[in-house]
Amino acid sequence: MMPIRIIAIGDIHGCFGSLKRLVEEKIRVTKADRLVFLGDYIDRGTQSKEVVDYILHLMAMKYDIVPLKGNHEQMLIDAFTEDRYIPLWLYNGGRETLHSFGLGATVNLPTQYWNFFQGLEYYYSYRDYLFVHAGFDDQSTNPLNEKHQMLWTRNGNYTNPIFQGKTIIHGHTPITFNTCKWTIEKGAQVINLDTGCVYKHIPGCGKLTALDIFSRTIYSV
Repeated sequence: MMPIRIIAIGDIHGCFGSLKRLVEEKIRVTKADRLVFLGDYIDRGTQSKEVVDYILHLMAMKYDIVPLKGNHEQMLIDAFTEDRYIPLWLYNGGRETLHSFGLGATVNLPTQYWNFFQGLEYYYSYRDYLFVHAGFDDQSTNPLNEKHQMLWTRNGNYTNPIFQGKTIIHGHTPITFNTCKWTIEKGAQVINLDTGCVYKHIPGCGKLTALDIFSRTIYSV
């Protein structure tokens, strides 16, 4: 059954209070909606565990949830897999995540969270929309197979024929809310929803933003 609304939500980075208010008070999600999370649930902010628990709760309650993988989830996975990746993750906000989960060492992450991070998809396609954390490799003959770029690239436009007629919705690179709003209103092919929720000290940022792709309604807190 086609969802009433498909709503994409930008990078959260441990901003649990903002996420809960956005979903429950602004979006007012129902089980007829589909929420597409664009990744980066963890790191930098203080409540990474609460964010992940909330998403898992929505999934357990049978809300229609599509959680995508961000580069910060991949850095966590890398750190848990090989010790040499731990310093990079800790430098990029991993310490806050360990503290949020009450862990002193990465090896102790409970199975339910490990399975969640490992099971995240790299992109989601719906009709003429592609949802991804960062973007795609525009030079590849098959961009949908290039996983590294989906987590790390910063493309602002695409010329690859595979993207013709597609709207790409992503996060990863913090921008001001006004820039995000302007991009949506002008009907851009590439829409960035990362309005730097965790960067409240940066003028114009500090918001968690979501977009209803059908009505182009913008929600933010």
